[in-house]
Amino acid sequence: MRVITPDPIYKDTMVTQFVNNMMLDGKKSTAFKVFYDAMAIVKERTDQPEHEIWKKGLNNVIPQVEVRSRRIGGATFQIPTEIRATRKISIGMKWMIKFARQRSGKGMAERLAAEVIAASKNEGAAVKRKEDTHKMAESNRAFAHFRV
Repeated sequence: MRVITPDPIYKDTMVTQFVNNMMLDGKKSTAFKVFYDAMAIVKERTDQPEHEIWKKGLNNVIPQVEVRSRRIGGATFQIPTEIRATRKISIGMKWMIKFARQRSGKGMAERLAAEVIAASKNEGAAVKRKEDTHKMAESNRAFAHFRV
């Protein structure tokens, strides 16, 4: 397994993992700049520690279960399965980044800051995706006995 070094400002490996997911074309320094600019905007708008807001937002986005398609007989069932810890975190990060990119706003830092603040308040597109995933798993709970 790869060792992820902590980021220079918050000394947190989760921040580095987030930046790695956000990075395009191997431009890590650009990704770090976008992330730190977004954190500065979060601090300015909320008057709270930006790292705590980001962590809270990420925890609100992380899913507990997901549905996997499985063919049994001629039918395809959506089977709810629990997700292992590392996958939960990376899915949450990817959703947060994806929906930040889809937001309207000027510049990625601005959009990421808006998504982080929304996620910390339990709203926004990434949180909605988590809730939709959980609803789907709940409605397909009857097929849980097909789990492998």
